[in-house]
Amino acid sequence: MKRKVIVTGVVLGVAALLVVSYLLYATSQHSLVKPVSQSNSDSKKSDAKPKPEVKFGVFAKDLDTPWSMAFLPNGDMLVTERSGKIVRIGQDGKTFPIKGVTETSEGGLLGLALHPDFAKNHLLYLYLTTSKGGLHNQVVRYTLSGDTLTFNKTIIADIPAGDMHDGGGIAFGPDGKLYVTTGENYTTPNLAQDKQSLAGKILRINDDGSTPSDNPFGNLVWSYGHRNPQGITWDNQGRMWATEHGPSAAQGSGQDELNLIVKGGNYGWPIVHGSETAKGMRSPIIQSGSATTWAPSGIAYADGSLFFAGLRGQTLYQAVLGKGDTVTLKEHFAGKYGRLRAVAVHDGVLYFSTSNRDGRGSPKADDDRIFQAPLSMFK
Repeated sequence: MKRKVIVTGVVLGVAALLVVSYLLYATSQHSLVKPVSQSNSDSKKSDAKPKPEVKFGVFAKDLDTPWSMAFLPNGDMLVTERSGKIVRIGQDGKTFPIKGVTETSEGGLLGLALHPDFAKNHLLYLYLTTSKGGLHNQVVRYTLSGDTLTFNKTIIADIPAGDMHDGGGIAFGPDGKLYVTTGENYTTPNLAQDKQSLAGKILRINDDGSTPSDNPFGNLVWSYGHRNPQGITWDNQGRMWATEHGPSAAQGSGQDELNLIVKGGNYGWPIVHGSETAKGMRSPIIQSGSATTWAPSGIAYADGSLFFAGLRGQTLYQAVLGKGDTVTLKEHFAGKYGRLRAVAVHDGVLYFSTSNRDGRGSPKADDDRIFQAPLSMFK
């Protein structure tokens, strides 16, 4: 009987030893797996290639009068061509056509803006000139799916249009409203002073085309007295800036403007222009003077400066913002690439386009082009 108990005890002891040994082995194996997995993860992180440093040069070429640029959530660029097409440009500079843009004429396909919630709703807005139902400018909304646009809604139907002075800039402001620049269509300058007309204005619109309740005149007009404003942007204080063509054709040269836009402001055209003043009318922060023409178009803000392009000026201008509303003007690439039109800033890089195929320039074999320049170049 004692012998049986002893044997049973031995068997139980061996079994317990085996269980403990297995648990120790499993624990040791588990402790080894974790650092190996972590090591593999770290290895993958260390193998990730850093984003290459952007150098100044041509980003895209062989475009037809690029007018406006915007960036998709994945970093690809959308570009409107004045002839009526939209092009998507990958981060490697390769171009792909976007299908589904409506017919345009005269002024052409101009401004482009993505809805602030584009990543969710895929809505984009275009400013274009059309001859359907008579010549006029429109702001229209589309849905972008892949590389195809589908018409969604006409936001503004009847902005006065002409052979010149069609404005065309559109952008969403910090307040989520859509702002639109319109020209006085050249033949009817007095419309700029008519607060009931959409010509010669900067408009402010809800994203569905309705009128914001806090607009100054109970309609879409935000500011008036403009001749041919084109580029609009906001600085880091939320202030709105706009470029505007002066009466260079009539006066021989000059009086192009950089304006600080305020709610309900009257910017004087056609009563005053350039450095002229009148009661109740606002003067530009800077203007080109009577001896120089900028013919300014696209504008963008970055790192304390406003960058805007000059068509006749053939220069990229940098307005360094100082205290209050003072600015210091610098010039870059003067006369080097011909007429310059669109300007945009994205991910630490400034992009600007040529406009040498618009009928007023001298295009080269690979025009029109978009150049890229790291912002560090301008410090």
